Amino acid sequence: MSAPVHGRGTGALPDNRFAQHQREAVDDGWTTFGQEDDKPRTVIQLHPAKSIISHNQSPDVPFSQSINPYQGCEHGCIYCYARPSHAYWGYSPGLDFETQIIAKPNAAALLRTELAKPTYRPSPICIGSNTDCYQPAERGLALTRRLLEVMVETRHPVQLLTKNALIERDIDLLADLARDGLVHVMVSVTTLDRDLARRLEPRASQPLRRLDSISALARAGIPVGVLVAPIIPALNDHELERILQHSRDAGACSAGYVLLRLPRELADLFDDWLQQHYPDRRQHVLSLLRQSREGALNDPAFGGRMRGSGLFAELLRQRFRLATQRLGLAKRSRPPSSQHFRPPRSDGQLGLFD
Repeated sequence: MSAPVHGRGTGALPDNRFAQHQREAVDDGWTTFGQEDDKPRTVIQLHPAKSIISHNQSPDVPFSQSINPYQGCEHGCIYCYARPSHAYWGYSPGLDFETQIIAKPNAAALLRTELAKPTYRPSPICIGSNTDCYQPAERGLALTRRLLEVMVETRHPVQLLTKNALIERDIDLLADLARDGLVHVMVSVTTLDRDLARRLEPRASQPLRRLDSISALARAGIPVGVLVAPIIPALNDHELERILQHSRDAGACSAGYVLLRLPRELADLFDDWLQQHYPDRRQHVLSLLRQSREGALNDPAFGGRMRGSGLFAELLRQRFRLATQRLGLAKRSRPPSSQHFRPPRSDGQLGLFD
């Protein structure tokens, strides 16, 4: 079991599965002089990207195009399904994922180039599908804001997913897009328990602050929903109805949920986290997850990976259905429209008479 690190989701550094060497921890009885291992610093690395729009054909997500201006996420959410992807960059899915952040400084320029191609056909682009586009690095780099400026210029439909109140900074751009039905925001609310949130997602905005963001977006006329994700059996599943109620009261007009899935290295990282913080519930949590994943901790198959199967998963489905019907959140949100799209001008500026 790894030692906990204050302000981080995990202190573990599991090996990169693509590396040619493996590491093994050995305690030789010596302390490390002059290092602050309990306070690892965040390092932001600027890596210009070669392309920016990713495509998918998954029926489990309501978009076929996505952009991630960052790789890795300082929020440190222990449950993040994107952790294993950090191995592709040569880093550990553990502590490296939340301290070694890769930013794509040319994201907006690449997007303009893509949208200007004669062959491009517009459809909603999701920003923040893999790591949070409003994580702390965004405050200084503003990569997400630059992407939104391109969306405003081209009237391109966009969806955003976040658990950070920093999204309120961009309400001016989002409200502009909302006037033409070009935007939809989902705010992720995992729990309303401040202590559980601090352990699960140590550097994300606190739960009540996210509800404030839902209110601010709704007041500005921006369609906003709540994503209760992930639902963790025997840890936060009892909060489902309460989260939906508070989110609706704050102004949410739609809702969704995701049952926790633990791909690759994430299974060991989450097991280690349970052992540190909730050892008395560890076996029960993992047992219910296995019951919902046909005996495994992850099922990558389309159609079931987000919701699971079995008795617990079915009960969760019924609870969500009844709660959203009662609260008026059961209506499926209309996807942002593509009818107003106009390719960007080659000089990067809108004409005076457009």
